[in-house]
Formats: sequence, structure tokens, C-alpha cells
Amino acid sequence: MLRVAITRAQPEADRTAERVRARGHEAIVAPLITIVPCGYDTNTEGAQAIIFTSSNGVRAFPDVRGARDRIVLTVGDITAAAAREAGFKDVRSANGDVRSLAALIKRDLHPTNGKLIHIAGDHVAGDLGGDLRAAGFSVERRLAYASVAAPALPEALNGPLDIVLFHSPRAAECFVALGAPNAANLAAGCMSTAIAAAAAKTSWKRIITAPRPREDDLLAATLGG
Repeated sequence: MLRVAITRAQPEADRTAERVRARGHEAIVAPLITIVPCGYDTNTEGAQAIIFTSSNGVRAFPDVRGARDRIVLTVGDITAAAAREAGFKDVRSANGDVRSLAALIKRDLHPTNGKLIHIAGDHVAGDLGGDLRAAGFSVERRLAYASVAAPALPEALNGPLDIVLFHSPRAAECFVALGAPNAANLAAGCMSTAIAAAAAKTSWKRIITAPRPREDDLLAATLGG
């Protein structure tokens, strides 16, 4: 049985822990990021679609009643599920990363049909807006939440571990900045190459990168099965 630390923010950390335990391993929940909602303009009038690049954005969207009929595009299936649960009717998942999401948007939408509203946090991987603007789209990024790094390592990360899971570059950067205790004896499980690059700023026994930026692939790569 492996001892697996989960560094992502709540409530996703608990969901990941359940999946780790279901594979027969010990899950240690040790978030390095806290999600803090921000006040922002939630009016989507005139938009042809809303973009969510994380389920944190969905949770930060306070009321879907006036927007439930808008097309919603998400980076992955977990975010898509959160959007459907929130009440959005037309939800389309790229089931990948921001490049996959940009490709989906270019395929399904047209720049002349209205602006796109990206409900995002203060840290976004890639340059989704730049990619879409280069294709002729009008994109508004609205800051819905901030990802606040932990001021100190959770005590659980100083204990005996085998693997540390990272779902974002922000969490990996935080771990490194806070000293990366015992990293040379641990494996870093990273959901993308960008996350692996952030983790690689310290020395690990091994860095494992998921073949696709999906939690299923991350858990399969690090835990097997």
C-alpha cells in the first residue's frame, strides 16, 4: 500500500482521496492551495458561450438561472459534470487541456456569434485567451476566484510518504517554495508536462507525468490499474 499525498484544494482533494483509497492505497489530504471567491460581473448577456477551465469556476458562478441556456465549454469531464450539476443545459467537454479546449471552441463556435466569457482564477495554465483571439474570437476573462498558496507546509507532508500528487503548477510551485521536504525519496505524480516542469525545480526520486491531463490517467500512471 502506497502513502499518497494530495495537494489540490478542497473540495476536490477529498474526491481524489476517495479514488486513491478505492485503489487500495492510503490517501493523505494536504492541500497547498485554498480557493477564495472574488466578486465579479456575472452578467452573460450577449455572450455566445461561457468557458470554465476548472470546477472552482463553476462553484464561483453564483446563479445559473439567467445563463442556463448558454453553451458551456469546459477543459475536462469533471468540470463538465459540475456545470451540469449546477444547472447548465448545453455543456461540452474538451476532456483534455487548454489546447484541447481551444480546438473544441474553434470547431463548435464562430467568432461572429458573440463574445466568449471565461470564468477563471488568478492562475491559468496556457494562453487560452490569446489562442482564441488569434482565431478572431472576442474573449472576456473574469476573475472569479484566487488560488492562495499555503503559508507553511501541512504537517502531513512532513510525515512518511511515497507519492505526492500535483494537479496544478501552482501546487507544485508551492511545495518547492516551502522546502520540498524529503523530495529526493519521493515520487511526484503530475497531471501535465507543465506541472512536471514546476515540480522539477527540486530533486525527486522520480517524476511521473500522466500521458493525458486527466485524473484517471494520473492515478493510473502513479498507482497502476
